[in-house]
Amino acid sequence: MIRFNQVSLMRGIKPLLEQVDVTLNPGDKIGLIGANGAGKSSLFAMMRGELHPDQGDIDFPAKWRVAYVAQETPPLERAALDYAIDGDVTLRKLEAELARLESEPETTENGIAIGEIYSALADADAYTVQSRGEQLLLGLGFSLDQMQQPVASFSGGWRMRLNLAQALMCPSDLLLLDEPTNHLDLDAIIWLEDWLKRYPGTLLIISHDRDFLDEIVNVVVHIDERKLKRYSGNYSAFERQRAAQMILAAGALEKQQRKRAHLESFVNRFKAQASKARQAQSRMKALAKMEELAPLRAAAEFSFEFREPLSAPNPLLVMEDVDAGYKIEDQATGEITHKTIVNNINFSLQIGQRIGLLGVNGAGKSTLIKTIAGDITPLTGESTTGKGLNIGYFAQHQVEMLRHDESPLWHLAKIAPTVREQELRNFLGGFNFPGTMVTSSIAPFSGGEKARLALALIVWQRPNLLLLDEPTNHLDLETREALTEALAQFEGTLVVVSHDRHLLRATTDQFIIVADGKLQPFDGDLDDYKDWLFQTKLGKGTDVLPAAGKENKTAFPVQSPVAPEKAAVDAPVVNTKEQKRKEAEERQRLSALRKPLEQKIKRLDEQIAKRTAQKAEVEAKLGEESIYDAANKAKLKQLLADQTFFNKDLGELEAQWLELNEQMEALG
Repeated sequence: MIRFNQVSLMRGIKPLLEQVDVTLNPGDKIGLIGANGAGKSSLFAMMRGELHPDQGDIDFPAKWRVAYVAQETPPLERAALDYAIDGDVTLRKLEAELARLESEPETTENGIAIGEIYSALADADAYTVQSRGEQLLLGLGFSLDQMQQPVASFSGGWRMRLNLAQALMCPSDLLLLDEPTNHLDLDAIIWLEDWLKRYPGTLLIISHDRDFLDEIVNVVVHIDERKLKRYSGNYSAFERQRAAQMILAAGALEKQQRKRAHLESFVNRFKAQASKARQAQSRMKALAKMEELAPLRAAAEFSFEFREPLSAPNPLLVMEDVDAGYKIEDQATGEITHKTIVNNINFSLQIGQRIGLLGVNGAGKSTLIKTIAGDITPLTGESTTGKGLNIGYFAQHQVEMLRHDESPLWHLAKIAPTVREQELRNFLGGFNFPGTMVTSSIAPFSGGEKARLALALIVWQRPNLLLLDEPTNHLDLETREALTEALAQFEGTLVVVSHDRHLLRATTDQFIIVADGKLQPFDGDLDDYKDWLFQTKLGKGTDVLPAAGKENKTAFPVQSPVAPEKAAVDAPVVNTKEQKRKEAEERQRLSALRKPLEQKIKRLDEQIAKRTAQKAEVEAKLGEESIYDAANKAKLKQLLADQTFFNKDLGELEAQWLELNEQMEALG
């Protein structure tokens, strides 16, 4: 087991851990969580022996083999597959020793040694290592061709996947993973989840992906106030236990404060009276002995909201017979060829749609997003945008596009040059850029802080169409939750690619999938998508798009569902079991049709409630006599315009609500 005994650690003058005691059992799958800068990575460094505690010690069996993901990847010419297999250091040592022995003259001793090496290689599963390495890399998103390419040919994110593959190849008793999902797509994360569930050793993992933690861990260790607190269960269980502790702590603190106030009141009233002096003295001693209860603090909550779009055309965008991809110019001849990634796209975006874009790595999700955003032009076909379309686009590499030698204030002033500086400062303060931070160079900012700035710049522009390509990379749990809540309240149209399933579930109400070079609706939820991945891309099975039990659709769904046909009068008698199966399938089909309608109705209810409140507020102001004074002419004009807009929008929302409810009634 792993024991932390009175462990204290400082980095510079900042204390990270103070007299920590915690015990972790062999075979536990432990999620290590805490705010950015709390000391999670430093704790991992101590486990690896790269840092030593200032006080106390960390004890685990010396014979344990420890595997972890290297943070640097040299630009080697070695093939990716060979590099991944290098993670099995023992195997590579045996292979090197075998090569040395076979190069020496044949002797009896040499022959015996070679025999022992072959036996050790068999024990190390040397004869399956090639296929195991290929399975690992396939699961992490590499193609068979890419496995033979040199490490130096891959970008930074792909090299981190190779380092992860090395760690997983290494036979280990303790596996340390620090944010392993940061550079992975959803399909690779689902594969990694499955692999880690079957990992037989002790797992210690840092992650800001709550669904990932929920699927894997059975213990959570929380770093808070320089202490380690162990909780049994997954991340959701931790949240419930933590909330209960906070309620209890708040009650105990309130009770103590009442008692303290009572004692202080008695002392103040009677300390000067001789008859009460002894009693006052005893109460003063009780006050002195009373241990100060510290409130159990939650992390300071961070939240923001997207500003209401100024307008929204409908439809926002229409694509007809579009092929999306890239134009490639031959440097020698100047000839331009087309590389099509997604073909024959017929697709439109309407007001209020909330779409999650699914697809395995390399299928073309980012290419489609870039085409919608206008970053790349369609190779063929026509893409038409509505008048007044205002796109907010967060790309995977948005952070790298920021000027690292400039400040947050400079970035915002560049897109809002006529706005007062104080207003810009106030806005950035709402995104946790306070004080001097707002005028400091962003070069030393963390990845999460830079991503937060990129989001702030998008929010300022009040988009009516949000295109988000992996927006949660580098964001901690708190900021992810704030983004999820803000997107759930966003009143425009949303298209999002994300490996964060919690965000997808909370912010989207329909999925489309890029697969086999085509864009198609996905008739199912994220659990169905997981099943489909294991049946097709991550395992054996059919390439049918929808998950098992779902109706296979080849075109985008029609808004008006069709009621099931009535059975013919002269239909033959069917087997009872078969009838029940068909009825169950029909119920499942109807449920699948009802689910998106229910979500849309719920969202419309929220929008109608909001618009009704806004309309009531405007009408209350119009009811004030002073608003009709000559001095308030401009304000009156604005209020009347707002009233007209809210009345019109409410009418449209209510019409949509009625139409959706009629569709629900048609389903029965």
